[in-house]
Amino acid sequence: MAQADKALGPVADLWEWQFEGACRETGSESFYHPDGERGAARRLRDAAAKEICTGCPVMLACREHALAIREPFGVWGGMTEDERQVALAERDIAAAGIAG
Repeated sequence: MAQADKALGPVADLWEWQFEGACRETGSESFYHPDGERGAARRLRDAAAKEICTGCPVMLACREHALAIREPFGVWGGMTEDERQVALAERDIAAAGIAG
């Protein structure tokens, strides 16, 4: 068990970047759509969330985290779940060596 703990390192180090996130000053409802939200309302909420991300000092760390864990919900690092799906598909294609 101690061997596994050493390999992972301190958990706080993995998440420390989140303390600097601009989103900490905003409620999570800005970044996650409520059930049934569609169309213009969803686009407007996503745009407002992405605007918060634009000035965030850890935006890129947040984005890479969301991509690495394949976060299925919300705006993370200035990307919606749909944008992350596209980015991940492109990465998967590039990793497979398939020209797109």
